[in-house]
Amino acid sequence: MTKKDFIVLTDVSLITCIVQRGLADEIVQAAQDAGAQGATVYYARGGGVRERLGILGLAVEVEKEVIMIVAASEHVERIFKRMYAAGKLDTPGMGFVYVTRLEKAGTFIPPEIADQLLG
Repeated sequence: MTKKDFIVLTDVSLITCIVQRGLADEIVQAAQDAGAQGATVYYARGGGVRERLGILGLAVEVEKEVIMIVAASEHVERIFKRMYAAGKLDTPGMGFVYVTRLEKAGTFIPPEIADQLLG
């Protein structure tokens, strides 16, 4: 592989999880335990009727953390389920997680791994 060659990944998905501030570290750890290689976390601010009225009488904080993980499609279901459980997303107001299929992605892949992939 020459320096100008690159590998385009086509069998990957993006898992995005939006949770209340302070919960991302535990969710990222669960995702990594399930096979995720890494995560990007950033802060955001949410808004809408739930923040004004609360769910079931509970106020929902507007400060959010957004977790983004790119994973091979074969690992997405396992990582998604672990993130959902770690974030307690079956509880009203705790957050939201979704998966987006990526058409293509590119990053540095070490030559020894690239040789195995292209093998």
